[in-house]
Amino acid sequence: MSSQHLLAELQQLVSEARNPNSRNIDLLPTEEILRVMNREDAGVPDAVARVIPDIARAVDAIVRAFREGGRLIYIGAGTSARLGVLDASECPPTFSVPDGMVVGLIAGGPTAILRAVEGAEDDVEGGRRDLEAVALTTRDVVVGIAVSGRTPYVVGALDYAKSLGAVTVSLTCNPSSTLADMADIAISPVVGPEVVTGSTRLKSGTAQKLVLNMLTTASMIRIGKTYENLMVDLSISNKKLHARGIRIISEATGCPVEDAERYLAESGNNVKLAILMALTGLSVEDAGSALTKSDGFLRKALEEAQQSV
Repeated sequence: MSSQHLLAELQQLVSEARNPNSRNIDLLPTEEILRVMNREDAGVPDAVARVIPDIARAVDAIVRAFREGGRLIYIGAGTSARLGVLDASECPPTFSVPDGMVVGLIAGGPTAILRAVEGAEDDVEGGRRDLEAVALTTRDVVVGIAVSGRTPYVVGALDYAKSLGAVTVSLTCNPSSTLADMADIAISPVVGPEVVTGSTRLKSGTAQKLVLNMLTTASMIRIGKTYENLMVDLSISNKKLHARGIRIISEATGCPVEDAERYLAESGNNVKLAILMALTGLSVEDAGSALTKSDGFLRKALEEAQQSV
Protein backbone atom coordinates (compact mmCIF):
# COMPACT_ATOMS: atom_id res chain seq x y z
CA MET A 1 0.00 0.00 0.00
CA SER A 2 1.39 3.42 -0.97
CA SER A 3 1.93 6.14 1.62
CA GLN A 4 -0.71 8.33 -0.05
CA HIS A 5 -3.28 5.54 0.04
CA LEU A 6 -2.53 4.81 3.70
CA LEU A 7 -2.75 8.51 4.63
CA ALA A 8 -6.13 8.75 2.91
CA GLU A 9 -7.31 5.65 4.75
CA LEU A 10 -6.20 6.93 8.15
CA GLN A 11 -7.94 10.27 7.54
CA GLN A 12 -11.26 8.43 7.50
CA LEU A 13 -10.77 6.83 10.92
CA VAL A 14 -12.52 8.31 13.96
CA SER A 15 -9.62 7.20 16.14
CA GLU A 16 -7.12 9.19 14.08
CA ALA A 17 -9.01 12.50 14.12
CA ARG A 18 -7.77 15.53 16.04
CA ASN A 19 -9.53 16.24 19.32
CA PRO A 20 -10.61 19.91 19.65
CA ASN A 21 -10.89 19.55 23.41
CA SER A 22 -7.16 18.99 23.82
CA ARG A 23 -5.72 21.17 21.06
CA ASN A 24 -3.80 23.38 23.50
CA ILE A 25 -2.97 20.67 26.03
CA ASP A 26 0.75 21.42 25.78
CA LEU A 27 0.12 24.86 27.29
CA LEU A 28 -1.74 23.59 30.34
CA PRO A 29 -0.42 23.02 33.88
CA THR A 30 -0.21 19.44 35.07
CA GLU A 31 -3.50 19.32 36.96
CA GLU A 32 -5.47 20.69 34.01
CA ILE A 33 -3.83 18.22 31.62
CA LEU A 34 -5.09 15.45 33.89
CA ARG A 35 -8.57 16.98 34.05
CA VAL A 36 -8.77 17.09 30.26
CA MET A 37 -7.76 13.43 30.10
CA ASN A 38 -10.24 12.50 32.81
CA ARG A 39 -13.11 14.31 31.07
CA GLU A 40 -12.34 12.45 27.84
CA ASP A 41 -12.07 9.10 29.63
CA ALA A 42 -15.47 9.64 31.25
CA GLY A 43 -17.24 8.97 27.96
CA VAL A 44 -15.66 5.56 27.38
CA PRO A 45 -18.11 3.47 29.46
CA ASP A 46 -21.04 5.03 27.59
CA ALA A 47 -19.45 4.09 24.27
CA VAL A 48 -19.09 0.51 25.50
CA ALA A 49 -22.68 0.48 26.80
CA ARG A 50 -23.95 1.26 23.31
CA VAL A 51 -22.44 -1.94 21.92
CA ILE A 52 -23.51 -4.33 24.70
CA PRO A 53 -25.87 -6.22 22.34
CA ASP A 54 -22.88 -7.03 20.11
CA ILE A 55 -20.76 -8.01 23.13
CA ALA A 56 -23.59 -10.30 24.27
CA ARG A 57 -23.64 -12.06 20.90
CA ALA A 58 -19.90 -12.63 21.18
CA VAL A 59 -20.22 -13.97 24.74
CA ASP A 60 -22.91 -16.43 23.64
CA ALA A 61 -20.64 -17.63 20.83
CA ILE A 62 -17.71 -18.03 23.26
CA VAL A 63 -19.87 -20.00 25.71
CA ARG A 64 -20.96 -22.35 22.91
CA ALA A 65 -17.31 -22.81 21.94
CA PHE A 66 -16.26 -23.63 25.50
CA ARG A 67 -19.07 -26.15 25.87
CA GLU A 68 -17.98 -27.86 22.67
CA GLY A 69 -14.32 -28.01 23.71
CA GLY A 70 -13.33 -24.97 21.70
CA ARG A 71 -11.18 -21.99 22.64
CA LEU A 72 -11.30 -18.21 22.74
CA ILE A 73 -8.38 -16.84 20.72
CA TYR A 74 -7.43 -13.17 20.82
CA ILE A 75 -5.18 -11.90 18.05
CA GLY A 76 -3.86 -8.44 17.38
CA ALA A 77 -0.83 -6.17 17.15
CA GLY A 78 0.72 -3.62 19.48
CA THR A 79 -1.33 -2.31 22.40
CA SER A 80 -4.47 -4.09 21.22
CA ALA A 81 -2.72 -7.46 21.31
CA ARG A 82 -1.05 -6.77 24.65
CA LEU A 83 -4.47 -6.18 26.17
CA GLY A 84 -5.65 -9.47 24.70
CA VAL A 85 -2.62 -11.32 26.03
CA LEU A 86 -3.20 -9.77 29.46
CA ASP A 87 -6.85 -10.84 29.54
CA ALA A 88 -6.00 -14.37 28.37
CA SER A 89 -3.24 -14.76 30.95
CA GLU A 90 -5.57 -13.82 33.81
CA CYS A 91 -8.11 -16.57 33.08
CA PRO A 92 -6.26 -19.64 34.48
CA PRO A 93 -5.54 -18.15 37.94
CA THR A 94 -8.90 -16.38 38.21
CA PHE A 95 -11.17 -19.16 36.99
CA SER A 96 -9.00 -22.31 37.12
CA VAL A 97 -9.40 -22.94 33.41
CA PRO A 98 -6.67 -24.95 31.68
CA ASP A 99 -3.84 -23.13 29.91
CA GLY A 100 -4.79 -22.79 26.27
CA MET A 101 -8.53 -22.41 26.76
CA VAL A 102 -8.10 -18.66 26.28
CA VAL A 103 -5.20 -17.76 24.00
CA GLY A 104 -3.57 -14.40 23.29
CA LEU A 105 -1.55 -13.97 20.09
CA ILE A 106 0.48 -10.89 19.16
CA ALA A 107 2.10 -9.88 15.88
CA GLY A 108 5.83 -10.43 16.24
CA GLY A 109 5.47 -13.15 18.88
CA PRO A 110 6.18 -13.00 22.63
CA THR A 111 9.04 -10.51 22.13
CA ALA A 112 6.48 -7.94 20.97
CA ILE A 113 4.75 -7.99 24.36
CA LEU A 114 7.64 -5.99 25.84
CA ARG A 115 8.89 -4.06 22.84
CA ALA A 116 7.69 -3.22 19.36
CA VAL A 117 8.64 -5.57 16.52
CA GLU A 118 8.87 -3.35 13.47
CA GLY A 119 6.72 -4.35 10.51
CA ALA A 120 5.00 -7.26 12.26
CA GLU A 121 1.55 -5.70 12.07
CA ASP A 122 1.91 -5.26 8.30
CA ASP A 123 2.47 -9.00 7.72
CA VAL A 124 -0.89 -10.13 6.37
CA GLU A 125 0.28 -13.75 6.23
CA GLY A 126 1.56 -13.59 9.81
CA GLY A 127 -1.92 -13.79 11.29
CA ARG A 128 -2.70 -16.93 9.33
CA ARG A 129 0.60 -18.53 10.30
CA ASP A 130 0.08 -17.80 13.99
CA LEU A 131 -3.42 -19.30 13.93
CA GLU A 132 -2.08 -22.35 12.12
CA ALA A 133 0.60 -22.68 14.80
CA VAL A 134 -2.07 -23.00 17.51
CA ALA A 135 -4.06 -25.44 15.34
CA LEU A 136 -7.18 -23.31 14.89
CA THR A 137 -10.38 -25.38 14.50
CA THR A 138 -14.00 -24.69 13.63
CA ARG A 139 -14.89 -25.01 17.33
CA ASP A 140 -12.85 -21.93 18.23
CA VAL A 141 -13.84 -18.25 18.40
CA VAL A 142 -11.27 -15.79 17.04
CA VAL A 143 -11.41 -12.18 18.26
CA GLY A 144 -9.39 -9.82 16.08
CA ILE A 145 -8.41 -6.74 18.09
CA ALA A 146 -7.37 -3.57 16.26
CA VAL A 147 -8.48 -0.02 17.03
CA SER A 148 -8.25 1.02 13.39
CA GLY A 149 -10.00 -2.08 12.08
CA ARG A 150 -7.52 -2.32 9.23
CA THR A 151 -4.33 -3.89 10.65
CA PRO A 152 -3.10 -6.29 7.93
CA TYR A 153 -1.91 -8.95 10.39
CA VAL A 154 -5.36 -9.10 12.00
CA VAL A 155 -7.19 -8.94 8.67
CA GLY A 156 -5.16 -11.94 7.50
CA ALA A 157 -5.98 -13.80 10.71
CA LEU A 158 -9.74 -13.24 10.46
CA ASP A 159 -9.72 -14.10 6.77
CA TYR A 160 -8.07 -17.44 7.56
CA ALA A 161 -10.43 -18.10 10.48
CA LYS A 162 -13.44 -17.45 8.26
CA SER A 163 -12.08 -19.80 5.59
CA LEU A 164 -12.05 -22.60 8.18
CA GLY A 165 -15.53 -21.79 9.47
CA ALA A 166 -14.50 -20.58 12.94
CA VAL A 167 -16.64 -17.83 14.49
CA THR A 168 -14.96 -14.46 14.01
CA VAL A 169 -15.34 -11.34 16.16
CA SER A 170 -13.81 -7.92 15.57
CA LEU A 171 -13.03 -5.47 18.36
CA THR A 172 -12.30 -2.06 16.88
CA CYS A 173 -13.09 1.58 17.61
CA ASN A 174 -14.06 2.33 14.01
CA PRO A 175 -17.44 0.87 12.98
CA SER A 176 -17.01 1.18 9.21
CA SER A 177 -13.78 -0.77 8.93
CA THR A 178 -12.42 -3.78 7.10
CA LEU A 179 -12.47 -5.96 10.21
CA ALA A 180 -15.95 -4.86 11.26
CA ASP A 181 -17.27 -5.65 7.79
CA MET A 182 -15.68 -9.09 7.57
CA ALA A 183 -16.33 -10.42 11.10
CA ASP A 184 -19.37 -12.49 12.02
CA ILE A 185 -19.80 -10.25 15.07
CA ALA A 186 -18.51 -6.67 15.09
CA ILE A 187 -17.91 -4.86 18.38
CA SER A 188 -17.10 -1.20 17.71
CA PRO A 189 -17.29 1.19 20.67
CA VAL A 190 -16.74 4.69 19.24
CA VAL A 191 -14.83 6.74 21.79
CA GLY A 192 -13.86 9.58 19.46
CA PRO A 193 -10.50 11.28 18.90
CA GLU A 194 -7.75 10.76 21.46
CA VAL A 195 -6.36 13.44 23.76
CA VAL A 196 -3.03 13.00 21.97
CA THR A 197 -3.91 12.49 18.31
CA GLY A 198 -3.53 8.88 17.23
CA SER A 199 -2.40 7.59 20.64
CA THR A 200 -4.99 4.83 20.73
CA ARG A 201 -3.57 3.27 23.90
CA LEU A 202 -5.65 5.94 25.67
CA LYS A 203 -9.47 6.01 25.29
CA SER A 204 -9.50 3.30 22.64
CA GLY A 205 -7.32 1.03 24.76
CA THR A 206 -9.55 1.64 27.78
CA ALA A 207 -12.62 0.68 25.75
CA GLN A 208 -10.91 -2.47 24.52
CA LYS A 209 -9.95 -3.44 28.08
CA LEU A 210 -13.54 -2.98 29.26
CA VAL A 211 -14.87 -5.14 26.43
CA LEU A 212 -12.25 -7.86 26.96
CA ASN A 213 -13.14 -7.95 30.67
CA MET A 214 -16.77 -8.48 29.66
CA LEU A 215 -16.03 -11.20 27.12
CA THR A 216 -14.12 -13.46 29.47
CA THR A 217 -15.87 -12.67 32.75
CA ALA A 218 -19.40 -13.05 31.38
CA SER A 219 -18.41 -16.24 29.56
CA MET A 220 -16.90 -17.71 32.72
CA ILE A 221 -20.02 -16.83 34.71
CA ARG A 222 -22.13 -18.56 32.06
CA ILE A 223 -20.12 -21.80 32.34
CA GLY A 224 -20.38 -21.95 36.13
CA LYS A 225 -17.14 -20.38 37.29
CA THR A 226 -18.85 -18.19 39.90
CA TYR A 227 -21.40 -18.68 42.67
CA GLU A 228 -23.51 -15.57 43.13
CA ASN A 229 -20.85 -12.92 42.57
CA LEU A 230 -18.08 -14.90 44.25
CA MET A 231 -14.98 -16.13 42.43
CA VAL A 232 -15.33 -19.73 43.58
CA ASP A 233 -13.11 -21.34 40.94
CA LEU A 234 -9.95 -19.40 41.67
CA SER A 235 -6.64 -21.22 41.70
CA ILE A 236 -4.92 -21.17 45.12
CA SER A 237 -1.33 -20.49 44.11
CA ASN A 238 -0.02 -18.07 46.76
CA LYS A 239 -0.70 -16.79 50.29
CA LYS A 240 -2.93 -13.94 49.12
CA LEU A 241 -5.12 -16.29 47.09
CA HIS A 242 -5.23 -18.75 50.00
CA ALA A 243 -6.56 -15.98 52.24
CA ARG A 244 -9.00 -14.90 49.54
CA GLY A 245 -10.24 -18.48 49.23
CA ILE A 246 -10.93 -18.64 52.97
CA ARG A 247 -12.80 -15.34 52.83
CA ILE A 248 -14.90 -16.49 49.86
CA ILE A 249 -15.88 -19.70 51.67
CA SER A 250 -16.84 -17.72 54.76
CA GLU A 251 -18.84 -15.22 52.68
CA ALA A 252 -20.68 -17.96 50.77
CA THR A 253 -21.55 -20.09 53.77
CA GLY A 254 -21.64 -17.73 56.73
CA CYS A 255 -19.28 -20.01 58.64
CA PRO A 256 -16.47 -18.67 60.85
CA VAL A 257 -13.07 -18.11 59.26
CA GLU A 258 -11.59 -21.00 61.24
CA ASP A 259 -14.17 -23.41 59.80
CA ALA A 260 -13.66 -21.99 56.31
CA GLU A 261 -9.93 -22.65 56.59
CA ARG A 262 -10.61 -26.24 57.69
CA TYR A 263 -13.01 -26.88 54.80
CA LEU A 264 -10.48 -25.47 52.37
CA ALA A 265 -7.79 -27.80 53.68
CA GLU A 266 -10.11 -30.83 53.56
CA SER A 267 -11.10 -30.02 49.99
CA GLY A 268 -7.49 -29.89 48.80
CA ASN A 269 -7.65 -26.11 48.29
CA ASN A 270 -10.75 -26.38 46.09
CA VAL A 271 -12.92 -23.41 47.05
CA LYS A 272 -16.01 -24.57 45.19
CA LEU A 273 -15.78 -28.02 46.72
CA ALA A 274 -15.25 -26.56 50.20
CA ILE A 275 -18.39 -24.42 49.92
CA LEU A 276 -20.48 -27.40 48.84
CA MET A 277 -19.15 -29.45 51.76
CA ALA A 278 -19.84 -26.65 54.24
CA LEU A 279 -23.41 -26.04 53.05
CA THR A 280 -24.47 -29.68 52.64
CA GLY A 281 -22.35 -31.74 55.02
CA LEU A 282 -21.28 -33.95 52.13
CA SER A 283 -17.93 -35.73 52.26
CA VAL A 284 -15.14 -34.69 49.91
CA GLU A 285 -15.89 -37.67 47.65
CA ASP A 286 -19.66 -37.11 47.54
CA ALA A 287 -19.28 -33.36 47.04
CA GLY A 288 -16.86 -34.00 44.18
CA SER A 289 -19.33 -36.38 42.55
CA ALA A 290 -22.13 -33.85 42.95
CA LEU A 291 -20.09 -31.15 41.26
CA THR A 292 -19.15 -33.47 38.41
CA LYS A 293 -22.81 -34.39 37.93
CA SER A 294 -23.77 -30.71 37.81
CA ASP A 295 -21.05 -29.90 35.23
CA GLY A 296 -19.25 -27.78 37.79
CA PHE A 297 -22.19 -25.47 38.54
CA LEU A 298 -22.11 -24.98 42.32
CA ARG A 299 -25.65 -23.56 42.52
CA LYS A 300 -27.02 -26.56 40.61
CA ALA A 301 -25.11 -29.01 42.82
CA LEU A 302 -26.49 -27.30 45.94
CA GLU A 303 -30.06 -27.43 44.65
CA GLU A 304 -29.78 -31.13 43.80
CA ALA A 305 -28.18 -31.92 47.17
CA GLN A 306 -30.97 -30.11 49.02
CA GLN A 307 -33.66 -31.91 47.03
CA SER A 308 -32.15 -35.29 47.89
CA VAL A 309 -32.25 -34.61 51.64
